[in-house]
Amino acid sequence: MAKKKILFACVGNCCRSQMSEGFGRSLAGDKFEIYSAGSNPAGFVHPEAIAAMAEVGIDISGQYSKGFMDLPVKEVDVLVTMGCGETCPAIPAKQRINWEIKDPIGLPIDVFRKVRDDLRTRIEELFKGLYG
Repeated sequence: MAKKKILFACVGNCCRSQMSEGFGRSLAGDKFEIYSAGSNPAGFVHPEAIAAMAEVGIDISGQYSKGFMDLPVKEVDVLVTMGCGETCPAIPAKQRINWEIKDPIGLPIDVFRKVRDDLRTRIEELFKGLYG
């Protein structure tokens, strides 16, 4: 069975979608291909996102902010957007899911931790729903 391709997307691809990619890769095993991208990439992964993920044993320091044209795939099975409204991508996807998740940029590390924990729960539920 082919792996399902999942893309986590937001505007800057520096916080929420990067944390999602980190959790996705950590939790996916060999069932899913995980990607993240942004409609207007910031060019960096936010240091607080890296720190919050390190607290739960996931290293995203080697990830980088990228746009949709930088992805190795042009179509995905599941596109998960992070509440980016009008600026959400139009990349072809068999299924689109929008998660309204607060953008933690400029906020204290505790907000990054809350976003991180929310993302982990949502990704675990997503994977269960896709694979059983």
